[in-house]
Amino acid sequence: METERVAPGLAKVAGLLADPTRAGFCLALLDGRAWTAGELARHAGVAASTSTEHLNALVEGGLLAQERQGRHRYVRIASSEIAELVERLAALGPEPAPPAPSLRARSRQRHLALARTCYDHLAGRLGVLVTEAMVERGLLTESGGLALTPAGVSWSTELGLVTAPGTRRPAVRACLDWTERRPHLAGALGAAFCSHAFASGWIVRTGTPRAVEVTPEGMEAFGSLLGARAEELRVP
Repeated sequence: METERVAPGLAKVAGLLADPTRAGFCLALLDGRAWTAGELARHAGVAASTSTEHLNALVEGGLLAQERQGRHRYVRIASSEIAELVERLAALGPEPAPPAPSLRARSRQRHLALARTCYDHLAGRLGVLVTEAMVERGLLTESGGLALTPAGVSWSTELGLVTAPGTRRPAVRACLDWTERRPHLAGALGAAFCSHAFASGWIVRTGTPRAVEVTPEGMEAFGSLLGARAEELRVP
C-alpha cells in the first residue's frame, strides 16, 4: 500500500525534528546563512560532540546540506521547502513559552517577533504586515490561495523584483508565521522582496540570529509603498 511505503519516511523526518536541540538548530538556520558546528553548539549551549552528532543526523536525513572549506564544515537549510516546513511546524506547536527571565533573552524574543528572516523571506510582524498590506492594495489575492494579481505583477516589475529563472519554485506561497500565527509571503517573490529590502538598506541584520531591524529609510519605504505604519515596525 502507498501509506506503508511512505509512512516510514514521514516518521523519520518527524523523528529528526522531535529532538529539541535538532529543532533549535533548524530554527537558527532559518536565517538563511551557513553555520559551523561550533557556532550552532554555542548557540544551543551543547557540547561540540553533541552538535556534530545531531548535525550528522540532520544532513543524512536531508533537512540540512553541508559544504566544506578547508578544515571547516558549514551547514545550511537544504532548501526553501524545508525552511517553510520548519516554520509551519513551529507555528502549529503550542503557544510560545512565557518571556524569558533575563533582559537579554526578552530583548531577543521581541526582536525575533517583530522582524526576522525565514530562510530567504521576511517573517514576524514585519512579514505579516507586508503581506496583509499587499492584499489590501490589491497586489495579492487570497481567493483560492495566495496569488499575484495583474496589479501585483506590474508593481513587482516596477520595483525591479527579479526572481531566479528556470526554477520550479512557485512565485508566491503563503507561509504560516510561528509567532504571528498568520501567513506571510514566501516563494520566489517573497525572496526577491527580502533581497531588495536588504540591498536598499530598508532592513539590516542585528546581533540576534535571524532578527532584522527596520531602518528609518525602511520605515519610509514600507509606508510609501505599502502603507505600513511606522510605529508597528519598532521593537516595543
